[in-house]
Amino acid sequence: MSLLLFVALAGYQIAYRINQSAVVGIILAGIIVGPSLLGLVTYTDFVSSLAHLGAVVLLFTIGLEFEAKEITKPRYFLIALSGAVIPWFGGFYLATLFHFDFNASVFIGTALTATSIAIIANVLKEMGKLQTLPAKAIIGAAVIDDILALLALSASEGIVSGTFSVGVIMATTAKAVGFVGVGILTGRVLLSRVIQKFDETKLAIKYPESIFIFTMMVAFLYAMMAEFVGLSAIVGSFLAGASFAGAKLKHGHIFKEGAEYLQIIFAAIFFVSLGVIMDIRVVSPSLVWFIVALSAVAILTKVIGCGIPAKFQGMGLKDSLVIGLGMAPRGEVAMIIALIGLNQGLIRQDTYAVLILMSLLTTIIPPIIFRNWIFKR
Repeated sequence: MSLLLFVALAGYQIAYRINQSAVVGIILAGIIVGPSLLGLVTYTDFVSSLAHLGAVVLLFTIGLEFEAKEITKPRYFLIALSGAVIPWFGGFYLATLFHFDFNASVFIGTALTATSIAIIANVLKEMGKLQTLPAKAIIGAAVIDDILALLALSASEGIVSGTFSVGVIMATTAKAVGFVGVGILTGRVLLSRVIQKFDETKLAIKYPESIFIFTMMVAFLYAMMAEFVGLSAIVGSFLAGASFAGAKLKHGHIFKEGAEYLQIIFAAIFFVSLGVIMDIRVVSPSLVWFIVALSAVAILTKVIGCGIPAKFQGMGLKDSLVIGLGMAPRGEVAMIIALIGLNQGLIRQDTYAVLILMSLLTTIIPPIIFRNWIFKR
């Protein structure tokens, strides 16, 4: 823990020196201490668990900034759908162009459908842009995108293994959509009222920190249920945060501050882990050009796939570009898809390494563009 937090602190120093987002600096610090260079930290189960915890807490605190009605507008579905389909075809055909086999090409396309809410939400929060219209569109579309990525993964596993079934896809869809719907409804109708009633009890008056414990309990419960239906845990914790966003509390309002401090510690470790998981030594020189091309296609297809529907819905050119770039980071979601493919023997180690590096590059590049060009002060 001490070493990981030291690396995170070094990441802040790097970010300060190069005038970039803290996310970029911390990931770079993780690369330096990881297997790629110094080899001081490896991606052990311990690091993985802390990183997972960090992502869950991070999305809970992000969820506290939004009420569910702000990110469940139907127009976000078109942005998410186009932003999943176009990257899939882009990744698949680029992989076949570089002579990857069918299985690898399918999984490469699937990895490109993903969007990491955690990365870009943290960057937008850091820049003070979280309450803007493009940010709300990004968050709303990214939640939907997580469901679409799950469906793409399920379909890809079936196609590659020869067990594809429409019934399985429909069941997966029903579970995912049902969880999000029930989660939002429960949050708005039940949880927001429960926490306000709890706030008026003698227990909360004497021990206001009990509200914080209650909200974090709900956050991890939602995260667990999200994983149970096949979604990312961070979708569940985000919905839990959104459930409490509009709660008016007199005594337990400190729970937001508590969540913020918890997020600072564990989200930093999450970003360190994204750098640590990469090992550039397994990448052969022949794959370098493909990684560069794939990263470019990954970013461009999200910009096109998400930006054009946003423009058609009346958003300005700058806002549409922000939405497209904001959906570009693949982060931990694409890494999870790659790991599933590797563990099931559906892709080889070199394909796995390509997807990890693509995920990392698409995670680092959009925040740099945001800070240096789009939101330049």
